[in-house]
Amino acid sequence: MAAVSLRGIRKSYDGGVPVIKGVDLDIAEGEFMVFVGPSGCGKSTMMRMIAGLEDISEGELRIGSRVANDLPPVQRDVAMVFQSYALYPHMTVAENMSFGLRIAGRPKAEITEMVGRAAEILQISHLLDRRPKALSGGQRQRVAIGRAIVRKPKVFLFDEPLSNLDAGLRVQMRVELTRLHRELGATMIYVTHDQTEAMTMGDRIAVFNQGVVQQVGPPMALYQQPANTFVAQFLGSPRMNLLPARLLLQGSDALLRVDGLGDVRLPAPPQRGIADEVVQIGVRPEAFDLGAEGWQLTLSLIERLGDTTLLYGALPGSEAPLAVKLADAGSPWNIGDRIGLRPRAGQVLLFDAKGQRIGAI
Repeated sequence: MAAVSLRGIRKSYDGGVPVIKGVDLDIAEGEFMVFVGPSGCGKSTMMRMIAGLEDISEGELRIGSRVANDLPPVQRDVAMVFQSYALYPHMTVAENMSFGLRIAGRPKAEITEMVGRAAEILQISHLLDRRPKALSGGQRQRVAIGRAIVRKPKVFLFDEPLSNLDAGLRVQMRVELTRLHRELGATMIYVTHDQTEAMTMGDRIAVFNQGVVQQVGPPMALYQQPANTFVAQFLGSPRMNLLPARLLLQGSDALLRVDGLGDVRLPAPPQRGIADEVVQIGVRPEAFDLGAEGWQLTLSLIERLGDTTLLYGALPGSEAPLAVKLADAGSPWNIGDRIGLRPRAGQVLLFDAKGQRIGAI
């Protein structure tokens, strides 16, 4: 195991186009860190720089105690698992997993023992004599992970390894990778665009956007206390509702005024100094209570998902509908109904004109 330290990391391609715009990040020894963000945000480029597959334009990368900027990939003691599996089709599972060890000249008995142990951990011992074409997608991904495990690297790198699997297999492999991390206690860095993978697997998440790390922290901390509107809307499904609003302080209460919805009164006002800075509020779909009082919303779409129901209503002047998530499978509502709703006290986030979170009520 080894810690990974990134200091002032920048990446630009020919023509000076910046892809990574100055990243500072510490990944602890034995930590499961997830890089998450939309396509083109720079997360895979950062992963490839750690692996040594991309040059670092500026900054310092440390793996353990060594500065790794100029080390070739083979000397960094990292193992990378790719989205495409990258298995040799003419080799058996055992031969694929042992290939790196054989190239390194390790003794045959040691190779057999290490491959057998990795196969046992991944529950693929019965597949060692098969070739990749005889394996399912999930089994191929386990073989690719096994090839990394036998090397006993200091750091495991996973570049969107579950993207090619169907929904059921993705869930299964998320559980397998989380279990694998517990068993190995290894340092793992995992790249994904899927916020569900990030929320369920990572010890911490680093949210990337346009080459910048927007926020780093434990999954639930980022979900409940996003630093800005980008993080707020990227994590969570349906997305957080962002509503243009004014905050008016009246005695011991706070009055939220939202165009198209009207006013709602909440207790426990924030510090008076930030009231004038609020231009937007954020409310998670599950953070509403229904009732006669509060905002009135006309339903334009209803999604009944079995264990939950999603209600959507159009807002004047907004392309995105307001979403309400209920843990109620037997909802009686129909499209066109009007419902009353109010956000729960303590779960309304306040954002300024730059999209930064400045408080909550």
